[in-house]
Amino acid sequence: MTASFANIGKVPELRQRILFTLALLAVYRLGIFITVPGVDRGLMQKVLEEQQGTLFGMFNVFVGGALEQASVFSLGIMPYISSSIILQLLTVVVPTLERLSKEGEQGRKKITQYTRYGTILLSVIQGTVIAQNLEVANYQGQSVVISPGLGFKIITVLSLTAGTAFIMWLGEQITERGIGNGMSLIIFAGIIAGLPGGLMQVVQMAQAETLQPIELLIIGALIVVAIAFVVFVERGQRRIPVQYSKRVVGRKQYGGQSTHLPLKVNTANVIPPIFASSLLLFPATLMQFFPDSEIMQSAQGMLQPTEWAYNIVYGAMIIFFTFFYTSVIFNPVDVADNLKKFGGYVPGIRPGKRTAEYIERVLTRLTTGAALYLALVCILPNGLLRIFPSLPFYFGGTGLLIVVGVALDTVQQIESHLITRSYEGFSGTTNRIRSRRSPA
Repeated sequence: MTASFANIGKVPELRQRILFTLALLAVYRLGIFITVPGVDRGLMQKVLEEQQGTLFGMFNVFVGGALEQASVFSLGIMPYISSSIILQLLTVVVPTLERLSKEGEQGRKKITQYTRYGTILLSVIQGTVIAQNLEVANYQGQSVVISPGLGFKIITVLSLTAGTAFIMWLGEQITERGIGNGMSLIIFAGIIAGLPGGLMQVVQMAQAETLQPIELLIIGALIVVAIAFVVFVERGQRRIPVQYSKRVVGRKQYGGQSTHLPLKVNTANVIPPIFASSLLLFPATLMQFFPDSEIMQSAQGMLQPTEWAYNIVYGAMIIFFTFFYTSVIFNPVDVADNLKKFGGYVPGIRPGKRTAEYIERVLTRLTTGAALYLALVCILPNGLLRIFPSLPFYFGGTGLLIVVGVALDTVQQIESHLITRSYEGFSGTTNRIRSRRSPA
């Protein structure tokens, strides 16, 4: 492992990419502490402390603590993610977008441009909601906003929108000139930044005997098992064998080789939990504008991560979006047609319609397991919060999925750079990080 890290410094391009990525992530973390003009940061932190363990606490984790700092980065990269998901869903419905998605590089650039426009629009909408929410926020009768009014709202919306646009630019630069997916790494950095504070809080609870040693042992064991389980599933694949027919072109013979079609167990990745969390956050946000309504207070109480109603709705939405998103990004009919076009077939399955039905049947089984796995990982930590209500929210399942998934993908990209230059990867030449076969 030490030799593998040393090899990173021997590849100039890889070294520059990693240093560039770390520099931009440092810029992002510095921007977290730039407060929106007219907001008392100290009071805002106390308000967020009261909402620890709620949806707002979870959102604060995803944006790296920017919300409690009343930062210009309070919206984080979430508007961009929401815009990307909306554009991907619209690609299936709108014929123009579907044609653009099939036009190669130029089409993808156009869709990326639309995604940016959507990000700005969502940032303005969400920024307006946050500005109104800040004006009504108070701690023991003290208002968080120093001088509320129309001027404050305009400045806040402009600041938050500009902050999101800057984060979007940082993410694109990391993706293009750094290592890994920039948007994912920004969320990863935000979640990881909260871990030291969460661990310190656990240590303080142990010293104050709020948590007993046996409870700490159980929590530690659950975290280790959860990480191992996530890694096990995320690396899982179902490899469908594919055989290509022999073709003779002139005096040369092509094809005839055997290969496989890899289907990930979790094709949708972490998109379903993020999308479900975003949708659940909107009604909770709107309820803040009706603090005196008994109906709203009752509904807001039900939409807490420790409540059964929230977990049932959350789990159902994760399962729905897992199937929906998988069907959007993977079309068995197109895969079967491409195999047939290039002379490929699944042994024992007739090419064309039968192959598409077979692939769809395998994908449905995999997606069912993935949906239950995502729902289980995201809901179980909420049960842990119910048992230990004073625990920090950093042990949430969605955050765990993001951290483990991004870490695996980034290490895999670094290893690919090393291997292409005849260096051993992190796991050596015989045990490289690769996908695990699934028996499904």
